Amino acid sequence: MEISTAMIKELREQSGAGIMECRNALIEAEGAIEKAQQILKKQSLIKVKKKSSRSTGQGVIDAYVHAGGRIGALVEVNCETDFVARTEEFKELAHDMAMQVAAMNPQFVSTEEIPEGAYIEPETACLLRQSFIKDLSITVQDVINEAIAKLGENIKVSRFARFELSGYK
Repeated sequence: MEISTAMIKELREQSGAGIMECRNALIEAEGAIEKAQQILKKQSLIKVKKKSSRSTGQGVIDAYVHAGGRIGALVEVNCETDFVARTEEFKELAHDMAMQVAAMNPQFVSTEEIPEGAYIEPETACLLRQSFIKDLSITVQDVINEAIAKLGENIKVSRFARFELSGYK
């Protein structure tokens, strides 16, 4: 099957993957865009696993204060290089994480931080397991995995703090 540049462009816009990755996925999927998206998603998960052990010594701290100034959050999001930390995509990810913390009030970054024997619902208490506020069909971890695949570096949320005026509900 002939893979047109329009097909590659469409898949690239939907997935954020590179031109050659899109082309190869379309060839493997015999031109089916949906199947090519699934192939790219599997490939990005492999990339994420490979990058997960890499050191994340750079990053940004982002703040979000909700309208009215009664709730706010600070989040530290780390990556491997200062170059990626300065990109708009990374800064947007950090800001989205700060908004997530302000909106959903997680207690922990991940399930590994939950104390042994504590009965806590991970889907609400752990930031990475929560549904993403901008797209409830995916988790915060899925958003980070997409950023890892797109930016090509390991990315981690290291810590966060949420502030709420006492007596505000």
